[in-house]
Parts: sequence; C-alpha cells; structure tokens
Amino acid sequence: MNIFFSKKKNGNDSPVIPSVKDGLGTFGGVFTPSILTILGVIMYLRFGWVVGNVGLIGTLVIVTLSVSITFLTALSVASIATDQQVRAGGAYYMISRSLGVEAGGAIGIPLFIALALSIALYTVGFAESVVSVFPELDFKTVGVITTILVAVLAMISAKVAIRAQYFIMFGIGLSLISLIFGSPIEETNIEMWSTSVENKESFWVVFAVFFPAVTGIMAGVNMSGDLKNPSKSIPKGTFAAIGVGYLIYMVLPIILASRADAETLIADPLIMRKISYWGDAILIGVWGATLSSAVGSILGAPRVLQALARDRVLPQWLSWLGIGSANDDSPRYGTLFTMGIALIAVYLGNLNIIAPILTMFFLTTYGVLNAAAGIEGILDSPSFRPAFKIHWIFSLLGTLGCIAVMFLINGLATGIAFVFIAIIFVWLQSREMKTAWGDVRRGVWMALVRIGLLHLSTEKASKTWRPNPLVLSGAPTKRWHLIDFASSITHNRGILTVATVLTSKHTTIERRIQMQQNIQDFLTKKSSRGFARVIEADETFKGAEDFVKAYGLASLEPNTIILGDSQNLEYRKRYCDMITKFYKLNRNIIIIRENKKQGFGKREKIDIWWGGLKGNGGLLMILAYLLKSSRLWYDAQVTLKIMVDNEKAAADARQNLSLVIKKLRTGSKLEVIVSNDRSFEEVLQQSSAQADLIFMGMANPDENFESYYSNLQKRLKGLPTTVLVLAAEEISFGEVLMQQDVFRKD
Repeated sequence: MNIFFSKKKNGNDSPVIPSVKDGLGTFGGVFTPSILTILGVIMYLRFGWVVGNVGLIGTLVIVTLSVSITFLTALSVASIATDQQVRAGGAYYMISRSLGVEAGGAIGIPLFIALALSIALYTVGFAESVVSVFPELDFKTVGVITTILVAVLAMISAKVAIRAQYFIMFGIGLSLISLIFGSPIEETNIEMWSTSVENKESFWVVFAVFFPAVTGIMAGVNMSGDLKNPSKSIPKGTFAAIGVGYLIYMVLPIILASRADAETLIADPLIMRKISYWGDAILIGVWGATLSSAVGSILGAPRVLQALARDRVLPQWLSWLGIGSANDDSPRYGTLFTMGIALIAVYLGNLNIIAPILTMFFLTTYGVLNAAAGIEGILDSPSFRPAFKIHWIFSLLGTLGCIAVMFLINGLATGIAFVFIAIIFVWLQSREMKTAWGDVRRGVWMALVRIGLLHLSTEKASKTWRPNPLVLSGAPTKRWHLIDFASSITHNRGILTVATVLTSKHTTIERRIQMQQNIQDFLTKKSSRGFARVIEADETFKGAEDFVKAYGLASLEPNTIILGDSQNLEYRKRYCDMITKFYKLNRNIIIIRENKKQGFGKREKIDIWWGGLKGNGGLLMILAYLLKSSRLWYDAQVTLKIMVDNEKAAADARQNLSLVIKKLRTGSKLEVIVSNDRSFEEVLQQSSAQADLIFMGMANPDENFESYYSNLQKRLKGLPTTVLVLAAEEISFGEVLMQQDVFRKD
C-alpha cells in the first residue's frame, strides 16, 4: 500500500493513508469484537459472586452504572468519529488529532502495552481452564501455543480472524441458551439485597470487580484502519454492542438469583455450569470468551503500534513497525512484535500484579476520549462539525466517571498509570514534534486568553506589577544583550516582545513573515520565551513609534521599552524625540549602553546609583532585584550607591537608608560615598569601574533632552555596561517595592 506524507519543515511527516476499499463492515469489524470482549471471563466466573454479595437490585444498579459510563464514552467516540476521517490507530488516532500528538502518544503507548499484555492475560486464563479439565497438559506450553496460534490467525488476515470470532460467538450464544433453559440446583428466594451472607464485600468493591466486564468497546474502535466506513461503522457497531451487552447483563442476574442462594453463588466461580441445561456449554463459553478477547487484543494492539510508528511517535529505530503488508495494509511486523511481548508475559506466568494497571490504561483512554470530545464541544470551533452531536456536558460526565472508577478499582494502580503517562507526555513534548494536522490546544489557549483579558482590570495595581518588555532590537543576533536582559527581568512570567523595523521598499510580505519566523526560532533556540514581530515602515523611528502606540490588546500592552544606545550623531535628535514620545505614552524606557569588550562581565556585581524612591529610584531597585534573582544573575551582589558632600550627611544617609533597605528586603548593600570635592563623573568612574553592570536614572525628557543625552554619553564613556532607566508609568514603584508577595524568588 502506498503511504503519502505531508511534509513540514523541522517536523515529522504525517502519513495520509488511503481508505481500505474492501474493508470490514459494521457487524464484523466493530460489533463482533466489541460484544465478544464485553461478554468475557468476568461474566462467566464473577457474575454469581457479584449477585451473591450485593443482591439482585444491587447487581442491576452496578450493571446500569457501569454501562452508563461506557455509554457516555461511546457517545464521545461517536461524536469524534463522525467529525473526522478515522484512520488506523483507533483511540490513539482520535486523541492525537484532537488533543495533539503528545497527548495521543502518552495514551497510545500505554494502550498498546495494555493490549499486548492483555493477550497474555487472556491466553493464560484459557490455559488455566484447559489444564483444569485436562490436568496432564503443561500450563505454560498451552499458553505459548495458544498465543502463537492467535497471532498467526491475526497475521493471515483480519477478516479471517473476524470469521473465527463468529464461531466463538456461536459458542458463547450456545452457552447462554443452555443457561436460560437450565434449572435451580437448590430452593432459594431471590434476595433483592444480600443480607444472609457474613463477611460480604461492599458495594463499591463489587463494582470495582465487575466494571472491567463492560470495558470492551475499544475492541471495535481499534479496528478503525480495517473498516470500510469507520465514521459510520464505529458509532453503530459500538452502540449495538453496548445495547446487547446491557440486555444480557440485566437478564443474567435474575436467572442466577432464582437458581442458587447467595452463599453458593459466592463460593462457586463456575456456578453457571451447574445451573445450565448442558453444563459443558458454559466451559465452551469460558474458552470462547478468553480466546475472543485474545483475538480482539491481537488485532487491535499492532494497529495502534502501526499508527504510532507512522506518526513518528516511536523512536526512529522502531519505524519499521509502521510498515503495512498485503492489500489490506495489515501490520504483520507489528503483530510479530506484539506476539513477542505477549510470549514473554505468558512465560513469566502470573499477571495478577499488573492486571489492575492494564485496566487503568484502558480507563485512562476512555477518560481522555471523553475529555477530547468535551473540549471540542466547549470550544465549538467551526471545524468541529460531527454528524452525531452531543452536548459537551455528557462527555465531561464520562471523564469524571472514568476517573472515579479508576480510584475505586485501585488507587495505587491509578497513581502508577498516571505517572507512566506523564513521563511519556513529557518525553514527547521534549522532542518538540511538529505535525501536519491541527488540534484543539490552540483553541483552548485562545479561550483562556479571552477569559483572562475580559477579567483583567484596566486599572494598574502595584501589587501585581511586572515588566512586560518590548525590545526594539534591530537584528537580534547582533543585539542579543538587549533580549538577554529583558528575558532575565521577566523570569518567564512577563510578556516579552522582540520587534524589528524593516525600511526596505522592496520588502515583501513573504520576507517579513520569514524573518519574523527566523527571529522566533532564534528566541526558542536561546531558550527565551517571547513573541517576535517584524514591522514595515518608511522610516525606522516612525515605524517604532507607531508600533509602540498601537501594539497590545485590551489592558495587556508593553509597559517597558528596551532600546540599544545610539551613538550616531546623525540620528541623535530623532532618537531623543522617539524617547520623548515613548515617555508621553507612559512607557517606561530602558536604554542599555553596552561595553562591547566586557559585555555583562561575570554577572556578579551590580551597582545602582540612587537618588531616592521617588522618580526612577523605585524602578531601578525593582529591575536590579528581578535581575539578581534570575537564573543568569542569581545571587549577584547589588550595591546601592549614593554620593554626599560631607561626613555628617554620610552618617545621616547611612542611618536612614539602612532602615529603608532592610524594609525593602531586596538583599542590597548600601555604600555612601563622600565626594571630597570630586565631581559626580569622577566618583562614578572610580567607584563603578569594577562593576559588571551599572543602573542609573535619566532625567524626564524636555526641550533640552538632546543636549542632556549627549552629555550623558560623555559621562558614561569607558564604564562597564550601563542600564539607563526612565520611569514613565502612572504607578508608584515605591509601593511596588513595599509589596511583600511580589518579590519572592520565582
């Protein structure tokens, strides 16, 4: 079979597989494997125990509650299946195309493992029942031979395996008919609620034991790649299997309760054999149930594995598992691989320890399928148009039901399953896989962002203030120090935007988009979380001014503009005018004057030249604190420096400022410097020559700002990298400093 790949740069290739022309129909491909998995070992060996413990009414309640959860899941499956063209992989395919490849893989890999080990579980059960009738046979030999024969049957053809299941269905049907025409083995009164048995199990313990009996609906879904019309067959076949199974499960308790008392039902696992017209027919049913479940698993597991390999979820060295054979694209390599796992498990023998975890994986699959359909319904995306529509509340009820049942069955196994799935999800996410299909994650984030924006107050609160920097970087690769600084003060909490203005008249839309993507990729490579924007303008400064004025959404807009220093005299006036306009727009301004030789030095020593909390002082302290508590500057020493005229003023400053610094809790050290008739420029050059970074405030822009900035350039010449700060927001940064909760280390 040909496989066509949709190419995507730096991503995985998503196979587009043609539909199977001579595929299976609804009855053979969905109903048969589903009903045979539902009518399984628990029905034959545990139904009497259930009735004996909780009575007839209790059993009917358990059956109804269990089937309700399965029915809700089936509704979700039908909704997803009638919205998209379901390919090979069943539940994995549906989840990955709705919630993303990471979520699909996190469920698909455990689902495959559960299906593979289920084969061993069923063949071991079959071997035990055979050996109990024929004691001369070897248990492991029977199990191994049965596993190989089941796998060979699946490799020959899915259709052949389905036809074999028809014979199994006949055997199960024969056993049920024999049970109906049987007779009581003792006089008994039907116990509506079991009261005569001592040390009986509680309702929820019995429920936990019975529930796996109704978890067979995935058997048909897993055959999606072999169906002629999956969107039609999956809903019809699944609902039919659930309906028939529910009818049988509601009739059997009445028969059991009327033919034996509670103690007998609990004590004898094969009580059905005694109350049937032909007892050996029940034995045929037990064998048929175990074999049909094994066949269903050996048909489903390799197809899930095949889909995982084709989506490049599995490691590269396992890519051969995606190869299909013959005209029906049968996963023969995957079947052999699955058989190998099952044989190892059969040889090891007892699977009772891991059986609860397998059930957890199946229930997790159900829960995530319900969640996927529920999220799709809540988002109500235009692309989600299922032919079978249900309200999202039913899907979310199914999710909650699955989670509740998982904890009722086995809390420890639930925890193990969740941890295992989380590990796989994180592993897949770390691979940064890109797919050729969309999923609902973007829609979920859009919905959350919308809710957040609508609830975000337009009033600025000092307690929750953080810098949301806009970096006007030019070419980011040449001015990385600007982005480095911005990323450090946001702690990946604020919203960082990196913007570049293109002035070329020949710039095309394609080039702008490509350049924006290149900047975004560069940020990702540098582990800096933010947004990239490329603006087209006739003139650089005008483009930057217009962008700052317009950029933002609702009350969420950049509050701090970060610029590189401009030493080009030709553009000095225009540069200063731009700063003035930013200030009038109430944007805080940070200008980084880089010492190209030194850069940020060792990132160990930060000097703040301070003039008090008012004006720029509060913002200087905040920025220095955020910087020193970032990963790259962690534990750098911040020194608050102030120059005074004489020793008396120095003593007063030390006394007053020490209390202020202690109250602010920023970890800064105070240094009061007496000028001794030296100018500020001299003190600055001498005192901060060994610093890695210097913070200084700037004067508010006025008509003489250009002259002021020119003098500032001369004053800073030869110094380490210097950050010039101008506070413009209508907020008291002194109050921000006084807020205790804002400044805990992230």
